[in-house]
Amino acid sequence: MFGIFKNTPMKYKRILLKLSGEALMGGQNYGIDPQRLAEYAAEIKRIAQCGVQIGIVIGGGNIFRGMQGAAKGMDRVQGDYMGMLATVINGLAIQGALEDAGMQTRLQSAIEMNRIAEPFIKRKAVRHLEKGRIVIFSAGTGNPFFTTDTAATLRAIEIQADVILKGTRVNGIYTADPEKDPKAEKFDTITYDELYTRGLKIMDRTAYALSQENKIPIIVFDMNTPGNLYKVCSGENIGTLVTEK
Repeated sequence: MFGIFKNTPMKYKRILLKLSGEALMGGQNYGIDPQRLAEYAAEIKRIAQCGVQIGIVIGGGNIFRGMQGAAKGMDRVQGDYMGMLATVINGLAIQGALEDAGMQTRLQSAIEMNRIAEPFIKRKAVRHLEKGRIVIFSAGTGNPFFTTDTAATLRAIEIQADVILKGTRVNGIYTADPEKDPKAEKFDTITYDELYTRGLKIMDRTAYALSQENKIPIIVFDMNTPGNLYKVCSGENIGTLVTEK
């Protein structure tokens, strides 16, 4: 279906795609929607067939969040480990959907669980990418108190990605929540410093600091609109670009 795009020049050659766990729910209130998985797999396959090397980090909020557990009295460390396991479940789900679509994948985990995933090894991950395999990074950083946004930024730095693509259900960064404030204005570009100043919480501060320090741009875009992922990778002005200047 997407073979006609193989020779299309892409602006970004190696990306880190960050997806929220909630995105996998589709129209449900919990869990994983197979239709949404298939839709995402088709979008990812399209750019893979254009030669883009793809790493994926996915959250676990559709199953469990450590911070939510801590807010209800659960030990934070225990809750965070449960959240990491939720990202492994989601990683297995997206791996299955991508392989059903004909893609070669590898699932790596920051916590060793050899029956279902490779341990994260930077050199091995890069080699997989160079061979055209899609690498899914699960279990966050392997440490409590760090979000999957931070994990995504860390993995992007380690694999030397050109850009972090944060796929959301909103088409960029706004002055306020556009789902609550109809007067919210969208930014086409914004600096890290302005994000701090305005208190816009698109990612956590650790993730921003790592991205800024290592000069990796972030693009926040609507992953649920068909074709958007391809447009972003080809250089179209989709979503909001976060840069140093």
